[in-house]
Amino acid sequence: MTLPDFMDYKDKFTQSAFVEKISHIAKRAGAKMVYAALILYYTLESDKVAFKDKAIIIAALGYLISPLDVIPDAIPIAGLGDDLAVLLYVLHKVWGDVSEDAKKKAQEKLSRWFDEDEIPTIDELFKDNPEDTPV
Repeated sequence: MTLPDFMDYKDKFTQSAFVEKISHIAKRAGAKMVYAALILYYTLESDKVAFKDKAIIIAALGYLISPLDVIPDAIPIAGLGDDLAVLLYVLHKVWGDVSEDAKKKAQEKLSRWFDEDEIPTIDELFKDNPEDTPV
């Protein structure tokens, strides 16, 4: 699968649209995808993140909330796969800029939306070493 030019989606991102979309797909998408999206969302708040990196984060989050996808979200299981691939790709690119504060905020929000037994699945995706972060 080739990723689309997700920079085309940068204009689709707004904070309110992101919060609305992520709250609607949270259970269906699973803790892993929501955690990745939240980390990127909270990484945008940092003034230590380069403009170029913020642009690709905004593009990825815009792709997530856009109704136009390579694989439509309505398709069970596969529908959110392209969204997750884009989020993980961008997260891998900016992993060095992800602060502990962004991870903490994402985990706090995740704990409000998911049951306690669903949250440990995020450990499979994110390690302290960026080389261990799957893409």
